[in-house]
Amino acid sequence: MLAREAVALAHACQAQLIVNDRADLARLAGADGIHVGQDDLSPADVRRVIGDESIVGLSTHTTEQLERAIAQPVSYVAIGPVFATSTKATGYQAVGLEMVRAAAAIAARRALPLVAIGGITMETAPSVIDAGATSVAVIGDLLAGGDPERRAREYVRKVSV
Repeated sequence: MLAREAVALAHACQAQLIVNDRADLARLAGADGIHVGQDDLSPADVRRVIGDESIVGLSTHTTEQLERAIAQPVSYVAIGPVFATSTKATGYQAVGLEMVRAAAAIAARRALPLVAIGGITMETAPSVIDAGATSVAVIGDLLAGGDPERRAREYVRKVSV
């Protein structure tokens, strides 16, 4: 199973692996957790599949969704898309840095980490962190330049506090 191999590779590098959307695959692969969206299994249902010790993240796009999210059994919340993105059609417009600030305040009420996602680049990542995000999730910009490993290391240097 490819997911199990990916988990083994991640763990060999002292990294965690979070599976997107599929609690069943996360459990079978021994992943560290799962990230779900608004239309996926609820965090409570995910916990029934993967257990209480695994990481569970939930995507949000509005303050109302954030308010509901922090009342659920999640390990972190995500907000986005922060900027326009073509990687994944969410059905939501870019929320901008002001929403990141508002989301950070809401997440802080439960001491939850806030992950900002969507359209983030090497140039915009510091402003997203400055707006209150704990971390950023990046897909498309990791491929810029054709060396994702080098690019990921650059991100870590750029946004690490």
